[in-house]
Amino acid sequence: MTAFGFLPIDKPKGLTSHDVVARIRRGTGIKRIGHAGTLDPMATGALIVCVGAATRLSDYVMHGEKVYRAVLRLGVETDTYDAEGSIVATADASWITPEAIEAEVSHFQGEIEQIPPMYSAIKRSGKKLYELARDGVEIDRAPRRVWLRTNLLAFNPPDAELEITCSAGTYIRSVAHDLGAVLGVGAHLTALRRLRSGDLRDLVAWEDLNRALADGSWTRYLLTERDLLAHIPAVHLDRPTADDVLHGRFVRLEPDFQARSPDSEAILYRAYDPDDRFIALLERHESTLEPTKVFG
Repeated sequence: MTAFGFLPIDKPKGLTSHDVVARIRRGTGIKRIGHAGTLDPMATGALIVCVGAATRLSDYVMHGEKVYRAVLRLGVETDTYDAEGSIVATADASWITPEAIEAEVSHFQGEIEQIPPMYSAIKRSGKKLYELARDGVEIDRAPRRVWLRTNLLAFNPPDAELEITCSAGTYIRSVAHDLGAVLGVGAHLTALRRLRSGDLRDLVAWEDLNRALADGSWTRYLLTERDLLAHIPAVHLDRPTADDVLHGRFVRLEPDFQARSPDSEAILYRAYDPDDRFIALLERHESTLEPTKVFG
């Protein structure tokens, strides 16, 4: 049986997300493997690796809320906004107090507009921004609307430790840079750990996964779409309807669907056949559920 599911990895410091994927490809012999939500090499913590056809669900897995613990160094600004970059400015931060940080942290609550860093994988005219940045080119970046909740956990001058709960697509490096800017002393990120990604909380240690890859027992760590897509409601189909879905045909909603379904206002549904096998993602339209991803 072809492997399908998600590996909840506790990524160690120093590895890229691609490094993790490459190791799992070698260990499993499966080529179709990807990750949902990149972590920089400096960062540790929750990295979801998609195995087999589950790679087609990575976008849906990525969009969950994230929780990070971040350490910022005040008074030093870098070109990458983190400790791996070159220092571009310094300032005296000795006067900064926890109260001063708390006052400015109020700007990093709720919906805000955030400008992504130049050192990011966002593409412009087919080229990644970090490639342009390495060539000494800086371009204007359109701000993105993100949501976050930021709390100061500790202040050990010149380092401030924050816990940040945020929407997908939020750059924690930009939070560090922007907080330093509003404090007037500059700042950069020196440590980052992703504590949670969506509903994922329990992580597999990198050493444990490598042992399991070596002895062939790695599948015991696989999670299913029920674990990571629980926010998408499920519908169970009879045999003829399931066959229609597997052939790409839509499901016509029964007149009482809205009245009897607690999730009748949802846009997306997980579809299961009579054997309780996950077969598709269905998108709701006015009177139909139409297949958007089919897993035969």
